[in-house]
Amino acid sequence: MANIYYNQPLLGLIVAEFGDRAALWVPTTALVGYGLGIVGLVPLGDALPRRRLIVLQCLALALALLGVGLSGSLVSLAIAHLFVGILASAAQQAVPFAAELAPDASRGRVVGQVMTGLLTGILLARTASGFLGAHLGWRPVFLVASGVAVAMAGVAAATLPHTHHTQRLRYRALMTSILHLARTQPVLRTASLSQGLLFAGFNAFWATLALLVEAPPFGLTAAGAGLFGVIGVCGAFVAPLSGRFTDRSGAKPVVLGGSLLVALSFVILWAAGSWSVVAVAAGVLLIDIGMNGALIANQTRAYALVPGARGRINTVLFTTVFVFAALGAYAGSQAFLLVGWPGVCAVGLTFSTLAVLVAARDR
Repeated sequence: MANIYYNQPLLGLIVAEFGDRAALWVPTTALVGYGLGIVGLVPLGDALPRRRLIVLQCLALALALLGVGLSGSLVSLAIAHLFVGILASAAQQAVPFAAELAPDASRGRVVGQVMTGLLTGILLARTASGFLGAHLGWRPVFLVASGVAVAMAGVAAATLPHTHHTQRLRYRALMTSILHLARTQPVLRTASLSQGLLFAGFNAFWATLALLVEAPPFGLTAAGAGLFGVIGVCGAFVAPLSGRFTDRSGAKPVVLGGSLLVALSFVILWAAGSWSVVAVAAGVLLIDIGMNGALIANQTRAYALVPGARGRINTVLFTTVFVFAALGAYAGSQAFLLVGWPGVCAVGLTFSTLAVLVAARDR
């Protein structure tokens, strides 16, 4: 999952080579690809062994990352990022895999532990890519990531358990059943909409943060921009706590509290983020705590709905999330190009306020 975020601290370097439109198309195509992967590949985990799917996707992902590192034009770079996004959806096989193996009473805690690892990887990926990009250029970041994907395929093959599936659904039946789940499960629809709105604000912020802090008055390098990911790691560690609280008290208070924190972060960022590094750091922390806490709660209640269909439930949830994520990255990038940082904050605050309203009306 971290692979779709490597580009964000590197946008200044990529824009210098390919022009301003790269700031729009590179993060957006990666997120769109991720959404396509969730729709087209993640449901296969309900019909085929997830271990095999994860290994094959990691190997194909290595090739796509190699394509990014060797791209010679903005078109080829965007297409390569699209395939990186599609194949990076292997991470979304891991979460329903864990939910499937976990006992009902501790599912939230287990999902929280798995998501802590995924979210920490996402945030530290920004730090690592920013550091390498500042010292070696942006292309070596993706060449190194290609090698890491090959290594992850080996680790998955050696350590993940074998599972047997009783369902033998054809691909068309899997796709049809996804629509049925979306139509018949109102809790799933609410969780998907709530988390999608939060992710839209989250990606409006992260897709433009490097452009903000590399310009005056901050003047940071790509490595400096990536260091904000270290602050965000603190937010990732709220995931197990969110899972335990959801197991005990239900999802609504966690989702509502997380949504309020994200909205508050954009108020702070709008007021002082354009000139204060402390305000930016506070915004990073609050956004990640709020978004991650709500995510674990929404995942936990969604996975409890239909045992045996968790891959397809994950598809509904994260397809919605990454459609909104792509929309947020696009809207945030456009707002930054047209209005500057206040426009990004307005976009983020709008999405997070809508998420608060959805959570407050949830029964």
